[in-house]
Amino acid sequence: MRACGTEPGPGLVDSVADKSRELLLASARLYDDVLPFLRTLRSRGVRTAIVSNCDENTRDLLVELGVAVLTDALVLSCEVGAAKPAGAIFHQALDQLGVTAEAAVFVDDHPVYCAGAAALGVTAVQMVRGDSDGNVAWNGEMVRSLRDVEAMLLMASPL
Repeated sequence: MRACGTEPGPGLVDSVADKSRELLLASARLYDDVLPFLRTLRSRGVRTAIVSNCDENTRDLLVELGVAVLTDALVLSCEVGAAKPAGAIFHQALDQLGVTAEAAVFVDDHPVYCAGAAALGVTAVQMVRGDSDGNVAWNGEMVRSLRDVEAMLLMASPL
């Protein structure tokens, strides 16, 4: 606000933050395949984590959207003090899930984040939905939907 020439008055920053949270909760949407995918993994005993670079409103959003109840861990950069592609956030997720890097699969739409996970020995898969929007610079596995991820996991081992 100061960079824009406005001195924040008492409560103004809190008010703006509250409005930002309201907007996020009111407008965020999931792809149609997210909840069915998470339900399938949950029903088959596959442990899952959401690993996100985000702000303090994300946990509430994931609860509101029904994602949190279907995952075993929410590893949020704002809470763990590390962000993708840093190894620390991936180690946190692996620790919370109780799995080794070699036993894990990481799916993300950003190739740099996939590279961060792969550097630790995690199988990384880039999600490219629709047009690539220039985000494809990944040499590894790529998928177009969570159904593709499910099929890949089924081929690797019966869920």
